Amino acid sequence: MRHLRGNEYEAFSAGIATHGMNQYAMRVMQEAGVDISGHRSKLLSELSGQNFDLVITVCSRANESCPIFPGKTRVVHVPFDDPPALAAGLKDEEQILDCYRRVRDAISEFIRNIEKAGI
Repeated sequence: MRHLRGNEYEAFSAGIATHGMNQYAMRVMQEAGVDISGHRSKLLSELSGQNFDLVITVCSRANESCPIFPGKTRVVHVPFDDPPALAAGLKDEEQILDCYRRVRDAISEFIRNIEKAGI
C-alpha cells in the first residue's frame, strides 16, 4: 500500500501473532522494487492509541480474531491466500517463490483497484 498508493493512504501493518520476516516474501517484494528487509512483524497492540478509518484483514485467522475497533472504524475482510500454506510441501525454490509471487500480485491488483472493490 505504501509503495503503490502511499500518497493517498497512510498504511500500518500488524497481526495477531509475531514471527520473523519471511525470506521468500522479502525476495518477491524486492523483485517488485519494494525493500521490506527493514520491516518487522508487529502485534496489533503495538498500534494501540492509533485511530483507523479502515482495517483490512487478509487471512481468515486474523478475521476471526480481529478485535473490535472504537469509533467509526470500518473492518473489511479480503481473503488472500496464505503464501506459506500454498508453498507447504514444495521443495523446488522457484515453485515456492511462485506461490509468493501469486499472492503479491493479487494484493497489488487489489490495492491498485481498491475503489472498485467498494472500499
